[in-house]
Amino acid sequence: MWELINVGGWVMIPIILSSIIAVAIVIERLWVLRLQRIAPSGLVADLWREHTLGQLNGSRLRALQQGAPLERIAASALAQPNAGSSQLRTRMEEAGRDEAYSLKRYLNTLGTVAAVSPLLGLLGTVFGMIDVFAAIDIGDRRDTAALAGGIGQALVTTGAGLSVAIPALVAHRYLRGRVEMLTQHLEREALRLMALMTREKA
Repeated sequence: MWELINVGGWVMIPIILSSIIAVAIVIERLWVLRLQRIAPSGLVADLWREHTLGQLNGSRLRALQQGAPLERIAASALAQPNAGSSQLRTRMEEAGRDEAYSLKRYLNTLGTVAAVSPLLGLLGTVFGMIDVFAAIDIGDRRDTAALAGGIGQALVTTGAGLSVAIPALVAHRYLRGRVEMLTQHLEREALRLMALMTREKA
């Protein structure tokens, strides 16, 4: 492994850093973007039962505001039970937009890694070819070590860049799809709660 890094030259340093960043983001997002963590099952029914029993006091609402994304969206509506339907919708939409934005955290960085890594590999390829042509230009064509070093740098950096970019791109697409699915689920659950509250007022 060290031999490959040495052959690739200094361009391998940002490629390796990019791979570390990508792995860290993927692990963190896979841990965060779990359905049970984002929208605990049965939460709307439990909250509505507490609401009808008058158990949603200030401490409970504060706990909801520090909880899962769906709990925070629900708290935005339950904190103002006497608000009109339009006000409830506005509050929940604003809270939902905030939560949807937080679900996308770090995904732009992951997408940047996927886009930049092959370019870094290409940069290493260019430097490797420059070394090859420099060795040829000075008439030292018999110096096979110099020629092999330049070609080796070109191949290693290209392979390393693609090895980082391909998994990062796949993970980025997967996590984006997961965020969209979770956002839709949050919207459905929020609409359920709003429908219950609106029906109660009616």
